[in-house]
Amino acid sequence: MPLRSLVTQLRDAALTGELLQRSERDDRLLLRGAGRISRALLASALAQRDKRPLLVVVPTLEEAGRWTALLELMGWSSASLYPTSEGSPYEPFDPTSEIIWGQLQVLSDLIGTEDPATKAIVATERCLQPHLPPRESLEAICRTLKKGDEIDLDDLADTLARLGYERVSTIDQEGTWSRRGDIVDIYPVSSELPVRLEFFGEELDKLREFDPATQRSLDPVERLQLTPTGFGPLVADQLRDSMPEGLDRLLGDEATEELLEGGTPEGLRRLMGLAWGQPACLLDYLPTSTSVVVDERRHGLAHGQQWLDHAVEHHSDMASELGFSEEERDALWPAVLQRSIEEAYGLAEAWHGFDMAELLEEDGHPNSFDLASRPMPAYPNQFGKLGGLIKGFQKEKTAVWLISAQPSRAVALLEEHDCIGRFVPNPGDAPAIGRLIEQNTPVALKSSGTAELEGLQLPAWRLALVTDREFFGQQTLGSSGYVRRRRKAASRTVDPNKMRPGDFVVHRNHGIGRFKAMEKLAVSGDVRDYLVVQYADGILRVAADQLGSLGRYRATSETPPQLSKMGSAAWTKAKERAKKAVRKVAMDLVKLYAERQQADGFAFPCDGPWQNELEESFPYEPTPDQLKATADVKGDMEKAEPMDRLVCGDVGFGKTEVAIRAIFKAITAGKQVAMLAPTTVLAQQHWRTLSERFAPYPIKVALLNRFRTASERKTILEGLKGGTIDAVVGTHQLLGKGASFQQLGLLVVDEEQRFGVNQKEKIKVLRKDVDVLTLSATPIPRTLYMSLSGVREMSLITTPPPLRRPIKTHLAALDPEAVRSAIRQELDRGGQVFYVVPRVEGIEDVAAGLREMLPGLKLLVAHGQMAEGELESAMVAFNAGEADVMLCTTIVESGLDIPRVNTILIEDAHRFGLAQLYQLRGRVGRSGIQAHAWLFYPGNGSLSDNARQRLRAIQEFAQLGSGYQLAMRDMEIRGVGNLLGVEQSGQMETIGFDLYMEMLQESLAEIQGQDIPSVDDTQVDLPVTAFVPADWITDPDEKIAAYRAAADCRSGEALVELAAGWADRYGALPAAVQSLLQLMELKLLARRCGISRIKPEKPNIVLETPMEEPAFRLLRQGLPQHLHGRLVYQSGKALQHKVLARGLGVLPMEKQLEQLMEWLRLMAAQIPDADGKTEAQRVEEQGQQNEAVLRV
Repeated sequence: MPLRSLVTQLRDAALTGELLQRSERDDRLLLRGAGRISRALLASALAQRDKRPLLVVVPTLEEAGRWTALLELMGWSSASLYPTSEGSPYEPFDPTSEIIWGQLQVLSDLIGTEDPATKAIVATERCLQPHLPPRESLEAICRTLKKGDEIDLDDLADTLARLGYERVSTIDQEGTWSRRGDIVDIYPVSSELPVRLEFFGEELDKLREFDPATQRSLDPVERLQLTPTGFGPLVADQLRDSMPEGLDRLLGDEATEELLEGGTPEGLRRLMGLAWGQPACLLDYLPTSTSVVVDERRHGLAHGQQWLDHAVEHHSDMASELGFSEEERDALWPAVLQRSIEEAYGLAEAWHGFDMAELLEEDGHPNSFDLASRPMPAYPNQFGKLGGLIKGFQKEKTAVWLISAQPSRAVALLEEHDCIGRFVPNPGDAPAIGRLIEQNTPVALKSSGTAELEGLQLPAWRLALVTDREFFGQQTLGSSGYVRRRRKAASRTVDPNKMRPGDFVVHRNHGIGRFKAMEKLAVSGDVRDYLVVQYADGILRVAADQLGSLGRYRATSETPPQLSKMGSAAWTKAKERAKKAVRKVAMDLVKLYAERQQADGFAFPCDGPWQNELEESFPYEPTPDQLKATADVKGDMEKAEPMDRLVCGDVGFGKTEVAIRAIFKAITAGKQVAMLAPTTVLAQQHWRTLSERFAPYPIKVALLNRFRTASERKTILEGLKGGTIDAVVGTHQLLGKGASFQQLGLLVVDEEQRFGVNQKEKIKVLRKDVDVLTLSATPIPRTLYMSLSGVREMSLITTPPPLRRPIKTHLAALDPEAVRSAIRQELDRGGQVFYVVPRVEGIEDVAAGLREMLPGLKLLVAHGQMAEGELESAMVAFNAGEADVMLCTTIVESGLDIPRVNTILIEDAHRFGLAQLYQLRGRVGRSGIQAHAWLFYPGNGSLSDNARQRLRAIQEFAQLGSGYQLAMRDMEIRGVGNLLGVEQSGQMETIGFDLYMEMLQESLAEIQGQDIPSVDDTQVDLPVTAFVPADWITDPDEKIAAYRAAADCRSGEALVELAAGWADRYGALPAAVQSLLQLMELKLLARRCGISRIKPEKPNIVLETPMEEPAFRLLRQGLPQHLHGRLVYQSGKALQHKVLARGLGVLPMEKQLEQLMEWLRLMAAQIPDADGKTEAQRVEEQGQQNEAVLRV
């Protein structure tokens, strides 16, 4: 809240007190002659001086977004945007749930808080229109749950159903709830995070928020306010009670029947007038002390009038469609959901408050005051001039505030020109700031977030504000429109291994079978879950803790595979053939790997102070994945061998920020950087971003693309050769013959999947000794394959930014009505639409069809065959909001960022590749509003198998962050192709994709030299009761996922982490689950020591292993001498040897497990890790380092 102290200074000024007195006069006070930021500062100061909550009524939703971002910086405990729909209130469908949930978020705050004085709300003129149920009706249906409440869980379920919540197995979306025993999860639509309730009997024992992506608990909360999920259930209840005349005609037979049976038909909001006669507006929910500020009334009147005309016309159209005469319409369905705009503003005037306007007009207003605010002159990067300006203010005893994303850098630059300022790290440190103001010293504060800040002077208050715009010429990227507040994005990665009954599965030893079901069996007294798999010659039961040896069969063709016969020679042969082919690939990969390791690169130094400053100036909160990816990249750069890393993350998940940090690191170490982008538009965008972020530093960034003239190009190329240009962003022109660098240190390749083979070969030549960073949302199969096989490093960014939501993907046959309603719905909420066609031919016919379908539609056409100027001006016009729909070819795929576009329609979607569809879909939903992607295919045409599979895959992976998994699917659909010159897809087909990848990993490990043989999985046949009880995890899918999660753990730490997650989500671990985890840890240790099976042979326990005796002796050295006789090696035939643990079988079961694990742990410590050191050596080294430190 960096502007809080400015508001405090304004609040305590004598002039502010005078203005408050003037606001009490009969004529409403009008404050004018000031920009948005000055108006926001004064509105906050006046309301806070009087200890009043604040409502600001602005003309448009975009303006409301900007105001909210500013008020968040001004010391309010909460600044909320109250969203309203741009559509007619008589539409037969409800506004998007986004808008309704946003309204409920604000209303729930107003109903549930005792101290509203510290709250600010921003809304458009639409909030003064009748659109809400009366306050008492909403209050009556809301429930508040507090710790210690006695609650019957069945009653709670009924309440949630009545409020419109949907019961699901796992929560990831607002308006859903789930129950597991005594734990209930609810995602209230009025909260920013879902809440987990834990009951002790019927007493509510704990309430905690949790992260929907990981399902792990976060902070405890005091109470939970439950509102309905929309206004539909309230209207339905009211209509059922009153059953007004003519209701059946308005609703139609089907919807009337649904209503009478207790349901909530779609689109009841248009009947709110029938339910309550006179619906309420936002003012009816506000505390009486609220200060209501009307901003830009004249603009609001004009904008509101357009909406009103549309609403009145729409109401009469809808009534005549239903066959009502005018008399019937006025009697049965009166138009009470709108009032004249003058009347609406009249309601606001009854409240305490004032008007504000930017322009100073001579109109003889009886009670106006000229704020005389002036903009601050901008001198980007001319710190001497700026310093002189600030010294001038100091002479006039004007308080100067510097608000910057990089305040210490700004202060340091001004100091070089004898202008001394001070940076105060804590903006709430009032005494320190007060002292500096008294001493007439400029105060620097750190700004964060995306509010549009610009400098200003308020001479009447002796205050001046300087921002990054004046310092470095940086413009903040303000988001427009409404974005619902959420602290964490709800995105679970889709589990590509999810097994459903009927799926084909692959068992390593028996081949391809079909998964039937999961059942519980008791074998000699111990109970376990088994997966039943059907083979050609019978049924196989696989213990659920052996899930590691079973995987989904996934391959490229649509035809179902043949079921194998259990343990048949055919499967063994197929596996052998694949193994040979895999080995060949592995050898090639290893050769490539070795070459890379031998090459000499440049080891970049560690981060300097500038690096930290640049990173702190990032306006958003970086996600954990982003931070990890950045750390990985920097770690690679600091090593001597050249980096080759792939950063894989969805569109808009912050890959570019990772690249910016790496580029800055390279430049500050004195190297040059080249950034390659596939298209001109994308190159332009990257160049702008880099120039903005690097503005405060002496760094020169150039742009090389086809719009550059020959002389500009020549200058740039000379600059690269001479070393005067630090970074260049360009399209494949950079790969041309003319480009040579003085010292290229880093190459960044964006959207790598878009470059052709020849360009990639050129990149390869460049990358021999240069660090390479590749960014991609959907890497091409070959790149992904190399990353999975460890030839290249890979960082995944799968956590979405907190405000992103999964894009709703609809698959449909092309139908004009579907197109019309999709476009209409987006335009009604004030958004824009992309309409994508695969080819330029016939684009004009499509345009004509759309204009006919939607009269008055503002449409722009863009495609790659247009003249460059024409194309660019079309893009700019669309970005500025001058058109509703952009009809285009795949030119939008290449990274255009337009936050207002939240619907994309793709015609002939089957003609696009998976990566293309995914990229296109990622162009929408970037601003946090629920986005929609419509994939249309011709209604009559038959689709090829591949096309059908692609469309199904894109719909399956609707979650955020699934670009990487889609690429894995693409890799299956297309095969890996000719990687390193070996034709592989045939082998992959016979054994399935997952097993193929596993065998490749094993082959690599073997070639790189390991004496301890690798075993697929260790089978444990000890009589232990280990399973997941059905009353602990009730959902069968989740149960299999739990077994798989346990099988996927690769270390003891991972198992502990898993156990903590389970306890948090499902409650205390039952004994059978604890045994299961213990069994899993035993298997991990045994597998590490090369043991394939553990079975009882009274009085001993037998460990079967393919290991030769010398290797075993080496392992046994980890044990104390007296135990060597207890473990006896017996060699057998064909790699089937035994180790006898003598006398261990007579101990109780718990003791057997403990003893075995202890011995295996000591033996595993003898095995060297990838760096060639054993655990014991590592401990010893650490001890020596500690001693050395102590000696110093």
